[in-house]
Formats: sequence, structure tokens, C-alpha cells
Amino acid sequence: MRHFRLSIAVTVILMALAGWWGYEHRGIGGMLQALWITAVLGVLEVSLSFDNAVVNASVLRGWNEFWRKLFLTVGILVAVFGMRLLFPLVIVSAATGLGLVEVWHLGIDNPREYSRHLTEKHAEVASFGGAFLLLVFLNFLFDEEKKLHWLGWIEEKIGKYGTEGLAILITLSAVCGAMSLMPAERKLPVLVAGVTGVLIYIGVQWLSGLLEHEEEDPAVGRMLAQGSIGGFLYLEVLDASFSFDGVIGAFAITNDIVIIMLGLAIGAMFVRSMTVFLVYKGTLEEFVFLEHGAHYAIGILALIMFASVHYHIPEWFTGLSGLAFILVSLWSSVRYRKRMEREEHEGRAALGKS
Repeated sequence: MRHFRLSIAVTVILMALAGWWGYEHRGIGGMLQALWITAVLGVLEVSLSFDNAVVNASVLRGWNEFWRKLFLTVGILVAVFGMRLLFPLVIVSAATGLGLVEVWHLGIDNPREYSRHLTEKHAEVASFGGAFLLLVFLNFLFDEEKKLHWLGWIEEKIGKYGTEGLAILITLSAVCGAMSLMPAERKLPVLVAGVTGVLIYIGVQWLSGLLEHEEEDPAVGRMLAQGSIGGFLYLEVLDASFSFDGVIGAFAITNDIVIIMLGLAIGAMFVRSMTVFLVYKGTLEEFVFLEHGAHYAIGILALIMFASVHYHIPEWFTGLSGLAFILVSLWSSVRYRKRMEREEHEGRAALGKS
């Protein structure tokens, strides 16, 4: 529990702020709603960023103590205030055409007006986010290098025949489907937003691939293995890439920029705590299907965002659908581990008899 003490303390503070924010604007009902949505966003961020914690832990476990602590302290400031605070402002600014300062004051001083501006552009934001998230899910599903398949032979066959090109084709088809639901004057903006989401994803993949290629260099490999300013920046870039889907997905749940910031900040803190736990406890492979569950949660969220360009999707359904995948994947991981232990025990017993 000691690895999660700071996250729990920060959560209490941020949940109190969320409750106060909701109460100030909508009374007791608003306070309860704000607390619920903030908690959902925190869980969503943790679920979507679980693979982030896994990747971070796999690199950090080879670093010395100084660079570990630097990443887990200074790095959290970049994660929370950079990607979880500044980046939502950028999204809202792009969606509404307002400047960053204007968006901030609008969100704080006049959340109803801010919500109106964002609602007017919700279809574009949803198309952009849905495209990005769907590509994240499909490329995980189509990864033929995965050794373990949550859905057994079905997932194995999909991984064998699926390609990145097919993922892009499916995603662009989904963008066109969302566009078809819009009136004539909104079709082009929704299409452009969806295509932009695809291009951003491809750019992130290119950057990640470039960093992986550079890691093959012996000097860079030593830098990443032992820790340095270069390795620190390397993980920050990867962290930004992983956190992108959580930031985008938050807009499927609420348009309240303050609640988005608070909820995602809670999630970011727990992702860091999970990273520390995985590094120091060595439990990286204990729950083998959690990454699968996180990506299926991303997939359902992408479909919800595409549908939301025209249909109203209840917030409780959006939040609980992702959580359900995580809980089921956790249960599957426990069952898988027990089965492996039982088969290993039976194998040893059979070997002893022979």
C-alpha cells in the first residue's frame, strides 16, 4: 500500500475539489454527479493507461535509483499538468476556435457557455477521438506477434489476417459512417476531424517506431538501460503517446473541463503508483489479460464516440462499459494463473510417477 499513499492523498484532495465545483454550480445533485464522473474518469484513465504503466516499468526496472525517482516525481508533473491539463484546453480551443486563455476563463467563469461552445463542435471532437481510439484498439487486435489471446482462436485468427492497412480502412469507414449521420453542412468538418485523428495516430506510431529504432544503437541502449536525460525524455514522449487516448476518451463522458482535469489527474497519479508497484514488486506478468481488457475498453469507447455524433449515450453506460472489460479481464487473468499452476503441478506429479 505504501506505493499508493501519495495517489490516495491526492485523490482525496481532487475529489473534494470536484465535489465543491459541482456543488457551486448545481447544488447537491451537481456535487454527487461531479464526484461520480470524476471517479469514472479516474478509473477510465487507469484502465486505458495500464499498458503505459507496463511499458514504463519494463524500462525503469533497469535504471538506477536517481533516474527512477526523477521520472516518478518530475515526470508526474509533465503527465498531469502537460497532457491532462494543457492538452484538453488545446482540444477545446481547436473545437471552438477560441484561444487557450479564453477557453480557460470560459471553463472556469462560465461553464454553461463553455459547454454550449463545445457541444456545438461535439461531433467533430467525437469523430477525431473515435478514429484515434479505434486505431489503437484495432492495431492491438491485429497484432500477430501476441503470444497470449484472451478470446482464444478467434483473436488468434483475427491477429493473423488483420493488418495496419485494414485497421485504417475500417477506421475511415467508421468516420464515413459518422459523417453520414450529420446534416449536409456538418459532413465535411466531421470527415476532416476523423481523418485528422487517423493522421495523428499514424504520426504517433511513426515517432514511437523511430524511438524504438534508435534504441537499437548501443549508446542509446545503454542510455535507456541505466537512465539519463535522454532516457527521461524518451519515456515522457511514450507517456504522452499513451495518455492521448485517455484525454480524448474523457470527452465521451463529460464536457466539463474542470472535471476532466481532476479525473484524469487522479488516474495519472495511480498510473505512476502502478508503475512503481510493478517495478519494485516484480508483478508485471501476474495479470496477463489486463492489457487485453484495457484495449477492448478502448474499442467500445471508440464506437460510443462515433455513435455520439448523432445519438445521446448515457454517461453511466460509457463509464461502466470500460470498467466491465477491466474487471472481466482481471477475473480471466486470475483463472488463467490458477490453471497454469494446476497444470504445472499435475505435470510434476506425472513426472514423479514415471
